[in-house]
Amino acid sequence: MKVLFLNPPFLKKFSRPQRSPAVTKSGTLYFPMWLAYAAGVAMDNGMEVDFIDAPADGLTVEDVEERAKKFAPDLIVIDTSTPSINNDIAIGARLKDACPGSFLAVVGTHVSALPEEVLKLDNRVGAAARFEYDMTILELARTLDSKGDVSQVAGLVFRDGERIVHNARRPFIEDLDKLPFVSKVYKKFLRIENYFNPNALFPMVTITTSRGCPFPCTFCVYPQTLMGRGYRSRSVENVVKEMEYIVETFPHAKAIFFEDDTLTVDKKRCKALSEEILRRGLRITWTANSRIGLDYETMKKMREAGCRSLCVGFESGSQKILDNMKKKTKPAEMKEFMKNAKRAGLLIHGCFMVGLPGETKDTVKETLQLAKDLSPDTVQFYPVMVYPGTEAYEWYKERNLIRSSDFSKWITPEGLHNTVIRTEDLSSEELVKFCDDARREFYLRPGYILYKLGQLITKPREIRRTFKAGRTFLKYLLKGSDIGKAGADRC
Repeated sequence: MKVLFLNPPFLKKFSRPQRSPAVTKSGTLYFPMWLAYAAGVAMDNGMEVDFIDAPADGLTVEDVEERAKKFAPDLIVIDTSTPSINNDIAIGARLKDACPGSFLAVVGTHVSALPEEVLKLDNRVGAAARFEYDMTILELARTLDSKGDVSQVAGLVFRDGERIVHNARRPFIEDLDKLPFVSKVYKKFLRIENYFNPNALFPMVTITTSRGCPFPCTFCVYPQTLMGRGYRSRSVENVVKEMEYIVETFPHAKAIFFEDDTLTVDKKRCKALSEEILRRGLRITWTANSRIGLDYETMKKMREAGCRSLCVGFESGSQKILDNMKKKTKPAEMKEFMKNAKRAGLLIHGCFMVGLPGETKDTVKETLQLAKDLSPDTVQFYPVMVYPGTEAYEWYKERNLIRSSDFSKWITPEGLHNTVIRTEDLSSEELVKFCDDARREFYLRPGYILYKLGQLITKPREIRRTFKAGRTFLKYLLKGSDIGKAGADRC
């Protein structure tokens, strides 16, 4: 059974696998991690696999079509995103025509949220796999190979003539240690130098130690459309074994990025992971997504074990807005967190979001002031991006606060994030202008500029990362507001 996994061509450097897909101002490009996990499962179970990341490798539709013809897959699995969905379906249909007898399946957050709408875009799309799809794709491949009944494949929405059929929902994987190392798929098919995240040293390798997030934030897309709100984690031993594999297999890698929704959900596990890294003598820096509930002792241990930085969603300086988005945090707790992080020697990338329910001119000012008070190493300000399948999307849609029903408008023609929402009090243009102004006001402070110059002198390993991110970002920072264009790439 031959299975082709494809992150399809679209715009140059389009970062489809991130939570808010776009071409980013800092040059960020995510590893196609979830697609690679599914490919690893297929490989581990005897399938013959080809894996293509077209945006990373700069491949055209013609390049992909030629490679697909040579491979002659029985099953084509295509990753999708909200802003690129029409492009993704069109490419899938073209490949199906080019590979007679193949079955076309689509995956991703968008198809998980709107499977029927996606299947109706083109009758050559055979099925959509909803939510966590590793085992769904494996079972689909086995069923097709044995000419079985796809109506028995849990997690699948498929086309049966003119009907669209929803199969039973597939339970989430509880024992994540049974999954193969995603980094083995990277080794076979990808070049890690193609990928960049400004929060980690370059080049880096992205993996995950857990799936799901137990917190109820209304805007976050992965817990609501892919991995669920139940937290499941790999064992510490399993994670560190993969870290050892990465160090041995990618000797030029400078860092590992843990792309968990929130690595720090379980502080005891976080400390245990750090202690196991130290016990095994692993020497590689790492970065992770975090909430603010970490204490100093845990952060100190993480720093000793190689943790260099954390990406933290502070989101808002207004308690009213935090409550409206169900963030379950407080500005005072954020300040305590930052105090401890700086004391522990951790760099913090702070994410700040505007445009959520209840936002006003006064609440966005509170957010900018909080960012200045916290003074993390780097920041991003952006209008909230809402995606199908999330509570936030439904809230704005019900109130007619989304200004387009055309998903291609979620990005600009250049591929940058586009602000498609407004609030009762603030227009899309006002939200964008605030983010542009806030970014300049934060980064162009004399104190911050001196801090960054000092960092480059005292920490030379930061130079490559800083200049790689800053080269593109600086032109956006210095020029005036571009109406419709959102802020930096999201965490």
